[in-house]
Amino acid sequence: MGLTTLRGDIGERAAAEWLRQRGFVIEHLKWRSGRYELDIVARRGERLHFVKVKTRREGGLTTPEQAMTRAKFTALCHAARAYIECYGLDMECQFDLAAVELCDDGSCRIRYLPEAMYPRW
Repeated sequence: MGLTTLRGDIGERAAAEWLRQRGFVIEHLKWRSGRYELDIVARRGERLHFVKVKTRREGGLTTPEQAMTRAKFTALCHAARAYIECYGLDMECQFDLAAVELCDDGSCRIRYLPEAMYPRW
């Protein structure tokens, strides 16, 4: 496992725990189907949240928010559509971003941006 993958796994687990502590139910962590993948699928109330997690080292050249490109959002939308079809869901959903910074002391700083992206479907 490479350093980038390890960093991403740490960020995803930290973001999932952050969400749990705030009343979200984690439906799936690292959901995959074919070429589609979702970092976190969570539910709170009657709303489904597709949470993209971007993790960077504190003080890095780019922030986690800057790493979320249009192409990555397009891939996220395709994966969300596949997830919805796979489980036959009919509920409100939104696309959120969890920006995780890994600090030198081993802690994580998480910025959660609800409805950070809006799909056009």
